[in-house]
Amino acid sequence: MKRISVREFGGPEVLKIEEADDPRPESGQVVVRIRAAGVNPADTYMRSGAYGSRNPALPFTPGSDGAGIVHAVGPDVSGLKVGDRVYTCGTLSGSYAEMALCQRSQLQKLPDKVTFPEGAAIFVPYVTAYRALFQLACAETAATVLIHGASGGVGIAAIQMARRAGLRIMATAGTAGGLELIREEGADICLDHHSPDYRQAILEATSGKGVDVILEMLANVNLGHDLELLAEGGRVIVIGSRGPVEIVPRNLMSRNASIIGMLLWNTPPAALAAAIAEVNKRLVGGTIRPRVRAEIPLANAPEAHRLVMEPGAGGKIVLIP
Repeated sequence: MKRISVREFGGPEVLKIEEADDPRPESGQVVVRIRAAGVNPADTYMRSGAYGSRNPALPFTPGSDGAGIVHAVGPDVSGLKVGDRVYTCGTLSGSYAEMALCQRSQLQKLPDKVTFPEGAAIFVPYVTAYRALFQLACAETAATVLIHGASGGVGIAAIQMARRAGLRIMATAGTAGGLELIREEGADICLDHHSPDYRQAILEATSGKGVDVILEMLANVNLGHDLELLAEGGRVIVIGSRGPVEIVPRNLMSRNASIIGMLLWNTPPAALAAAIAEVNKRLVGGTIRPRVRAEIPLANAPEAHRLVMEPGAGGKIVLIP
């Protein structure tokens, strides 16, 4: 089979396509023939060696998100058979490949109405959004949520689930296309985060009260300002950050507010399983549907890693083996 391999940390150019033996499943394991692999910003951090203690050991094949067909099933596996359509919630061997080895617990059946590229856009974006909104922020019906960078994979997932939960949604994007996308997804108020007065518009839209929950994708840019937009008891969930930031703690103290950081890979197993189950329930029920921005050949993985970090996101980037 063909796979992408990282043999040294560095820029996108370290992503090399190579030949490898097909994986063979052991007890409790399944081999999936990958039809699409999802690309996430976290993949670029691991590739560059910037993930600290979460850096994988070299060499490795990137990728947690994927979708495809069950190719082989090991002993002691129930509920799946060769030929079943599945999507991955993590892998053992990496999804940037023609085949991926997975634990049975890392696989969910993919509904027939969901394409393989869409299936490769489920796990990291939707489980991250669910955990942020409902497990950490404890968002309830009629709460107001501000989703920064809402035209990306996590942002789109958050809009879809927040809308279904009856939340009032404010969302930001940085391009005309991104703003149109979040309008189509159902955000109540869409804001250009390049506009100098967009924060004032948020306060005016809440009659000065502020927002109950903020999902923050770029904390190093926004976090200090976020604290001025919170309502009493408001919560900021930090999902992404690319550097340090200075804040004024009194903005938290005066609002009895909180900042909660999250990393999907640190989610306790029981909470992760519960989040996956809730996302799968919504997928089967048709209340969520991933958006795919671009389908790129597996050999062009370096291009995908450059693209995923550029501004102007408009859905998920996937690799096609």
